[in-house]
Amino acid sequence: MDIRKIKKLIELVQASDISELEIKEGEESIRICRQLAATASPRLQPAPSQADEASGEAEYDEETLLRSPMVGTFYLAPAVDASPLVAVGQQVEQGEPVCIIEAMKMMNQIQAPHAGVVKAILCQSGDGVEFDQPLMVIE
Repeated sequence: MDIRKIKKLIELVQASDISELEIKEGEESIRICRQLAATASPRLQPAPSQADEASGEAEYDEETLLRSPMVGTFYLAPAVDASPLVAVGQQVEQGEPVCIIEAMKMMNQIQAPHAGVVKAILCQSGDGVEFDQPLMVIE
């Protein structure tokens, strides 16, 4: 390959946003790579640690916490335009649906484990939830 051609290719790579160029002519080939300048990326916030989660749960007795039985997406209402199944301060009976968790395109109604008053809702509609994550407090 001609040296002038190689210089032209290098200039082409430098003048463009191309980070890598490989050319093959017959049995000859050339590969030009350039290192792109590091771009400023937003700092990632660390996920809450187990200790952080535990301290948030420590405010409530274990018996009062309603925990997620599965991984999925938490919803308070059965549809976007529907009213929530429960609200803070509302009296619920054992077995009454209090929220929905969507998992694998299936809507799973989560029922109150015991009768009581909803003291706190710990998730917002649309939040992803993990197995055994506290969803709400029912005293």
